[in-house]
Amino acid sequence: MVEAVAVKYWIIGVLILLACAVALALWLLMRRKQIWSGSIAAHIAFVVTICALILLLRQLAYSVAYDVKSVWVTDKQIDMAAIIAVALLLMWQSFLLINRLTHNQIKKGSDPTSARLISRILKLVIFLMLVLLFGEHFGIGFSGLLAFGGLGGIAIGVAGRDVLSNFFSGAILFFDRPFNIGDWISSPDRQIDGTVAEIGWRSTKIITFDKRPLYVPNALFSTISIENPSRMTNRRINTTIGLRYEDADKVGDVVNDIRIMLKNDMRIDQSKDLLIFFDAFATSSLNIMVYCFTKTTKWAEWLSVQQDIFLKIIEIVHARQADFAFPSQTVFLEKTQD
Repeated sequence: MVEAVAVKYWIIGVLILLACAVALALWLLMRRKQIWSGSIAAHIAFVVTICALILLLRQLAYSVAYDVKSVWVTDKQIDMAAIIAVALLLMWQSFLLINRLTHNQIKKGSDPTSARLISRILKLVIFLMLVLLFGEHFGIGFSGLLAFGGLGGIAIGVAGRDVLSNFFSGAILFFDRPFNIGDWISSPDRQIDGTVAEIGWRSTKIITFDKRPLYVPNALFSTISIENPSRMTNRRINTTIGLRYEDADKVGDVVNDIRIMLKNDMRIDQSKDLLIFFDAFATSSLNIMVYCFTKTTKWAEWLSVQQDIFLKIIEIVHARQADFAFPSQTVFLEKTQD
């Protein structure tokens, strides 16, 4: 009898060690090999191995409880512990696989906002499925879950009004799409100016230009104006050039030269407004308006184009033997007789 019990424990122990070895090998393989880390087959094999390990541990617990005649540990408690372990394992591995697949899709060029929203929806569906699937083992029926959900929904609606408002506002942000992850946004109504890093269920994370994270409740976006410079089609160059009054006879030539220079510049969008006009008699200068749009929307490239155009304008003004005005005053002194 003793030998039979020893053999039983020996067999269970060997199987447990074997399952642990297989699970460890699969875990190391998924961590070190990029191909296997996102493989559904590898995750399924790992889950099956861990489930087998849990069943072996359950059988070991059955045998120990039976052999020692324990009254503190019952078969029902052992089954409940095994079911909880399996449910947590399935949820953990499912969430891990979804995260890896989402990361891979984003790397391939998919929209990060859509990929992350779909990821969250899948996680919520899996959680609800596991609750419905394993809830029966804990005496929670489907009708009971519905009743609890109805009462819980009323309670949450009263107590978590702001949370629900942020949640539905986040859903509206996804469907309306005023901005995506990676867009630069700003608001004239609030001190919001930075790059969208994450759109969550409750709030949106924005990285400001001084690299500080700013968390904005989603509900706020339904009440404020949002600018999205990332979706601009062109960038504008808008400046005023002031020439001296003694160069009044050269203003027309300078205006024509600047207009010709901009029309021949391939970096300027000729389909947009291109306005170069003498437009004001200022206090100390004759002002020329320069207004045009670049094809590029990238800030650094736009600054480079604007700098090049400004340098060319300086060359044009000096080539016409004119110069730029600066604030000045003329004082007339009246000579008095003694």
